[in-house]
Amino acid sequence: MADTIADTRRLFSKPQNLNDAYGPPSNFLEIDVSNPETIGVGRTRYTTYEVRLKTNLPIFKLKESSVRRRYSDFEWLRAELERESKVVVPPLPGKALFRQLPFRGDDGIFDDSFIEERRQALEQFLNKVAGHPLAQNERCLHMFLQDESLDKNYTPSKIRQA
Repeated sequence: MADTIADTRRLFSKPQNLNDAYGPPSNFLEIDVSNPETIGVGRTRYTTYEVRLKTNLPIFKLKESSVRRRYSDFEWLRAELERESKVVVPPLPGKALFRQLPFRGDDGIFDDSFIEERRQALEQFLNKVAGHPLAQNERCLHMFLQDESLDKNYTPSKIRQA
């Protein structure tokens, strides 16, 4: 019976210094969707969002970028990822068709509370997608996050790590 006592000694670990504890993480990917701006009037009115990326992952050519995207650009990204990758792509926040009906008493899809709800949902969507290792190899994701304008006629391909 004395032979079956579990070994409870601690594992030896390297002591942590201040740089380890408070320095930048070894790999990080931060994506913020912020600063919504409504552009245009009447039927040509739409909202854009600033998409900011900060990362040290070697697969991204830029370590910091900021681009403006509208909801239809997010729809394009989702469709491209579903078509080209093996990733299960999470849903986008809905189109809010009811909010687009006339004679509502509020600003519909241009109401501040709706824009904020959608902003949060779009940020959550992007972080889920971009956090997936297979999605990080897709050219459409890199274009969406880092190119000023989207070339929707691009040739789908994988990004190779340098």
